[in-house]
Amino acid sequence: DEFAAHYRARVQGQELSLPALPIQYADYAVWQRNWLEAGEKDRQLAYWRAQLGQDHPVLQLPTDHSRPSTASYRAARFSFVLPAPLVAGLQRQAQRQGATLFMALLAGFQALLQRYTGLDDIRVGVPIANRHRIEVEGIVGFFVNTQVLRNRIDSRVSLKVLLDQAREAALGAQAHQDLPFEQLVEALQPERNLNQNPLFQVMYNHLRE
Repeated sequence: DEFAAHYRARVQGQELSLPALPIQYADYAVWQRNWLEAGEKDRQLAYWRAQLGQDHPVLQLPTDHSRPSTASYRAARFSFVLPAPLVAGLQRQAQRQGATLFMALLAGFQALLQRYTGLDDIRVGVPIANRHRIEVEGIVGFFVNTQVLRNRIDSRVSLKVLLDQAREAALGAQAHQDLPFEQLVEALQPERNLNQNPLFQVMYNHLRE
């Protein structure tokens, strides 16, 4: 927004005067550290310990090549479009259960992973903007955090139960989103491997356009 405002002013030959930001990124970093150390870290960590448990299964997707010993991070892109009637139906189903389209798509994605892997404990990484405080909306800086959303999926579970579980996991994660992912990994101490990401191996990113 600030860049666009400067651009418009420059095109129109005008001077632009913007109000000073209430805080800078460094101020937020200090505040967050002090806030977490004052007890919030322990509260949120207790939630994540209970949510993720002591065992952290690795999601082994069936691939046509063996996994290299060290992650290469080379990737490809496959694009497809969901039919509008399908999206509308998902939105209606989600609304009936007090959920969002994000939660419905996440539940479907987790069900797909369960079908391909046979694993009933599905954990998916979800990036979040982490700008839920009004003071940081206009600040330039890296606020993004990663959450681990878990769903226990029985192959006989109904769509309603699956979506309810995804909804509860998403809402719980949202209420405990301030604990940095790296601190969560450090606290849980999952088995580490150079060719796998800790705590989750698949990420789901939902962007509203």
